[in-house]
Amino acid sequence: MPESVESTQPQLFTWEFAADPYPAYAWLREHAPVHRTTLPSGVDAWLVTRYADARQALADGRLSKNPAHHSEQAHRSGRVGIPGERQADLMTHLLNIDPPDHTRLRRLVSKAFTPRRVAEFEPRVQQLTDRLIDGFAARGSADLIHEFAFPLPIYAICDLLGVPAEDQDDFRDWAGMMIRHGGGPRGGVARAVKKMRTYLLELIHRKRADLGDDLISGLIRASDHGEHLTENEAAAMAFILLFAGFETTVNLIGNGLYALLGHPEQRALLQESVHRGERALLATAVEELLRYDGPVELATWRFATRPLTIGGVDIPVGDPVLVVLAAADRDPARFAAENTLDLARRDNPHLGFGHGIHYCIGAPLARLEGQLAIATLLTRLPDLSLAADPAELRWRGGLIMRGLRELPVAFTPRP
Repeated sequence: MPESVESTQPQLFTWEFAADPYPAYAWLREHAPVHRTTLPSGVDAWLVTRYADARQALADGRLSKNPAHHSEQAHRSGRVGIPGERQADLMTHLLNIDPPDHTRLRRLVSKAFTPRRVAEFEPRVQQLTDRLIDGFAARGSADLIHEFAFPLPIYAICDLLGVPAEDQDDFRDWAGMMIRHGGGPRGGVARAVKKMRTYLLELIHRKRADLGDDLISGLIRASDHGEHLTENEAAAMAFILLFAGFETTVNLIGNGLYALLGHPEQRALLQESVHRGERALLATAVEELLRYDGPVELATWRFATRPLTIGGVDIPVGDPVLVVLAAADRDPARFAAENTLDLARRDNPHLGFGHGIHYCIGAPLARLEGQLAIATLLTRLPDLSLAADPAELRWRGGLIMRGLRELPVAFTPRP
């Protein structure tokens, strides 16, 4: 890299970067679209920032999801992947495996996320949404992360998995510890993951004697019909569906509401459309919110199993590759007016849910939760306003996800 260009390179992974990474990503797209950097964990990895390169990398079979292919074996010290998953023996899930095991496990789980199954779940998501808003509507103020965006997907995914209502607050506590990452007590994430695994194994044992219509029961049935799903695989699958299924939706709702509060004209268009009982603009709005400031900043880890070239750059065997979805989804080579929030945007093949065989299996449920949460909130609290200086808001630390720590709002109290 020429010295003059290198001297202008923005700093990555600072608190200022976390608040608004998009100028830095624009610089990388232009000057170093496939860029090797040292991550805060000390691991060296390649960042892929252009849309075309990102799509190629996400679908390239030479990039493995299995951390065992990492040349440095940093996964053994917990520096790649989900904190605590190795110690808790929860590695055998969709984010860490390749075909043919990935194909087998995804086929089993995909039955829970069919359009029909998700549509049947809509009344329950609406009920949860209304119940949470009831909890603060009369007060005139709320933190929409802790009181709304966080609990909604937790309770929804618990219902889908078949976690009894009396145990769901425990899951909420464990999940809270997990998304705080470095903000909680030392080792707290690993302890939360271990508690979750212990509970899931016990729940699997209980459900074997009393199968229901939930996802864990479905995994057990598949195992009992020759699909060779081990107990550890079932626990790991339930764990990753909870982990991937709640934090992404927390951030989809939180980031989405924050973007709408900052774009009053776009928000007004959406409110008017929802008030008329329309769903078309709501659907494109959620897709645009996923593109504009999506919940997943970087796709999960991939490791080169063979030499390959991305964007003209040679990637050695064993090197980690991180596709920067946030950068790809604002690539002007693919998206017109890339930095503009346009809720009616039609040509919008964003990568917010990934691409290829690892495309997010829970995308239909996330879309449903996002649409219902945003529409219901804007309908019931129409004069919602941000109750803080945007510069004072803080974003959670962490490499993969992008989300606010809190979102304080004010509104006219409603009975």
